[in-house]
Amino acid sequence: MKDRPDDSFHVFDTTLRDGAQREGINLTVADKLTIARHLDDFGVGFIEGGWPGANPRDTEFFARAQAEIDFKHAQLVAFGATRKAGVSASDDPQVKALLDSGAPVITLVAKSHDRHVELALRTTLEENLAMVGDTVAYLRSQGRRVFLDCEHFFDGYRANAEYAKRVVATAHQAGADVVILCDTNGGMLPGQIDAVVRTVLADTGARLGIHTQDDTGCAVANTLAAVDAGATHVQCTANGYGERVGNANLFPVVAALELKYGRRVLPKGAMEEMTRISHAIAEVVNLTPSTHQPYVGVSAFAHKAGLHASAIKVDPDLYQHIDPERVGNTMRMLVSDMAGRASIELKGKELGIDLGGDRALVQRVVERVKERELAGYTYEAADASFELLLRAEAEGRVRRYFRVESWRAIVETRPDGTHANEATVKLWAKGERIVATAEGNGPVNALDKALRVGLERIYPQLAKMELVDYKVRILEGKHGTESTTRVLVSTADGQGEWSTVGVAENVIDASWQALDDAYAYGLLRAGVEPQE
Repeated sequence: MKDRPDDSFHVFDTTLRDGAQREGINLTVADKLTIARHLDDFGVGFIEGGWPGANPRDTEFFARAQAEIDFKHAQLVAFGATRKAGVSASDDPQVKALLDSGAPVITLVAKSHDRHVELALRTTLEENLAMVGDTVAYLRSQGRRVFLDCEHFFDGYRANAEYAKRVVATAHQAGADVVILCDTNGGMLPGQIDAVVRTVLADTGARLGIHTQDDTGCAVANTLAAVDAGATHVQCTANGYGERVGNANLFPVVAALELKYGRRVLPKGAMEEMTRISHAIAEVVNLTPSTHQPYVGVSAFAHKAGLHASAIKVDPDLYQHIDPERVGNTMRMLVSDMAGRASIELKGKELGIDLGGDRALVQRVVERVKERELAGYTYEAADASFELLLRAEAEGRVRRYFRVESWRAIVETRPDGTHANEATVKLWAKGERIVATAEGNGPVNALDKALRVGLERIYPQLAKMELVDYKVRILEGKHGTESTTRVLVSTADGQGEWSTVGVAENVIDASWQALDDAYAYGLLRAGVEPQE
């Protein structure tokens, strides 16, 4: 059964068209199909799939989307231009391609800035109006629902308000369901958007939508200003993807409409899927999810200051504008040299460690964290290392699965310019002395492999673990090669991922510390009891 909010308000997504214009995004047809499924799962009303006829990829997408996707919530939208000057709409090949796409809804883009009409289209202002009216009317006669994007509307309104409004009125009178006012250059501010939308709505009687770019950092605010002024159709992209600095971000716009305005624009239960959908789309486009994105970023409900933690311990709402679970996110406590007792207690609870109200223990952990961070460690991005530290203080022992006698890494440069990297580790585990050697594509990789060679026979759980990320940062202090180095390592076991930290003047030594913690934590996760 289809579940769509009523037609009184539209959430229109253009990730597959406008969002795909972001630098660094290059979507295959398979990518577009996957994203379309995610957007439909989220419950947007319209998914603009691209410009059929303009390129083979978009043409293929529309054919496959209608054959392969059973849309539960969304309607598929084809994008294209009005007819060319001097050509009838029924004879224009690009208009025919829009009909051939089979999309039930078509968005036309039209010029609404007089200078663009004369300089870019190289036609008259009256002919441009005829192009708009003819194309809308023709597509309506073919049974299609039509939206019209007024490109550069706000700049055009500032230059020639009467002509810009005539474009809106012409589209409305020809049968366009919605006329969208586009801030194509992204230069408007909320007050300006509000004033123009109110005036155009009053003067034309058309149903208005809004499409904003984020060049002033105001795309979301501008979109909401337009809604306040009477717009009932919002065009957005997932994660704010788009040309230059991007478009209005779908997720904070929808969250504001549902959670702040109390307007139902998504199917029931969809809001709780917001974080998952945002991150899933980021993975498809091969961009790291923004950690500080409102509502859905991993830092959106992360608390670091001790004062905040003390208040949150009493009532989370004191420093959170919504319950993060409403958008599928979670609250996180960050442990740093700013941490107080409340931060440590909440973090312990988050990690499933009951500190039992032991104020002395909590204070020891606070002092230990501050001491370590002064030396260059960071636990904000290394929860696994912090948990090992916390358990060591709480249990009165360091969890050791092996004891290191020594290790060494050798980098050999050969006359032909090639390199060889070899590592040897000498360990004690379960009362057995182990010597293992391995080669790798770098000294850290060689150490990692040598550890595995030596320990996998004793701890077969290590076979499931792999290093998935490695970051190095030179810390302030001494200059050049004498600087302190921090290494963050991320490890995964197929069930989850964790991060560990190491700090030393030597990058290999810092890497070893992080690897040591990574395997200790991995074995802890696997339920293995320490041997020493």
